[in-house]
Amino acid sequence: MAQDEIYDVIIIGGGPAGLSAALYTARDRYKTLILEKNGLAGGQILLTERIENYPGYENITGPDLVDQMVKQVQRFGAQLKTSSEATSLARLDDGTLVVSVNDGEQIVRSRAIILAPGSDYRKLGVPGEDEMRQATRVSYCATCDGAFYRDKAVLAVGGGNTAVEDAIYLVQRFDVKVTLIHRRTEFRAQQVLVEELQELARQGRAEIKVPYVLEEIVPAADRQSIDHARVRNLQTHQTEQLKVDGVFVFVGMSPNTRWLADTVAGNRTGYVAADPTTLQTSLPGVFVAGDCRQQAAMQLATACSDGVVAALMLKDYLKDPASWGKRMPQQGMSSGW
Repeated sequence: MAQDEIYDVIIIGGGPAGLSAALYTARDRYKTLILEKNGLAGGQILLTERIENYPGYENITGPDLVDQMVKQVQRFGAQLKTSSEATSLARLDDGTLVVSVNDGEQIVRSRAIILAPGSDYRKLGVPGEDEMRQATRVSYCATCDGAFYRDKAVLAVGGGNTAVEDAIYLVQRFDVKVTLIHRRTEFRAQQVLVEELQELARQGRAEIKVPYVLEEIVPAADRQSIDHARVRNLQTHQTEQLKVDGVFVFVGMSPNTRWLADTVAGNRTGYVAADPTTLQTSLPGVFVAGDCRQQAAMQLATACSDGVVAALMLKDYLKDPASWGKRMPQQGMSSGW
């Protein structure tokens, strides 16, 4: 990557959103560079052992799907640069977008940018969490992994809307016996959701423990399953051992956008603001796709969809940069879908 080389588009992030965007831009013969901060492309999906909710695949592993996606984009000429973390972004007076890689180790330039750095699930950091995540016994997404625990027992951790909604989802959709713990005595979730969960608890289909924290996930002898989860009551300080088949952690997500600082507009938690139709950000020439944008659905299929939409809208922008922010949603794309 010579310093004076200018790409048509730089895609920041080599997860499903970024790879989907690259497929479309590369097929349109735009000079495409993907910057991936990790040693391998794929993002969070690399940690998923079984994918059963992605169209066209009855069952595929995350690494296998990523491998196919990477080969596909490279076949059409997209360049993938791993171990290359974007650390700053600026727009010059002539419209050129400049990205600093690895704190200035390299500088790359482009006519347009698609931000797709994704988000990371917030972890509890307790012993056994990472090991059992690798063994697919710890999950951060009920929609992704709930079906694997049909008629089994799980521990869920969290107190917000997502935690309570997903606990209800596990019980009602898959007959999972859920024990939900929360570190406070009152939930942050909406009261109507709490009441629904309490009704499931009265029916014996769920259990609520407050104020409790998870202290350890203890692996079984085979290191592939959970022997028990150790929880502690914050008022009495007594510990309990819960026999569960899995643990769901619902304590939020963090977008990988700290490096953007005040470059593009976003909310206080770092999610990037975007026009919901065009995926344009506040900075001309910069689009956003996937889990780092506000109101993203946080699913594999929708991340791919975002990447496609951003790539299609970028195509219109490259044809007419002066149109940025002017096209109303009802006007659609100039070239159609």
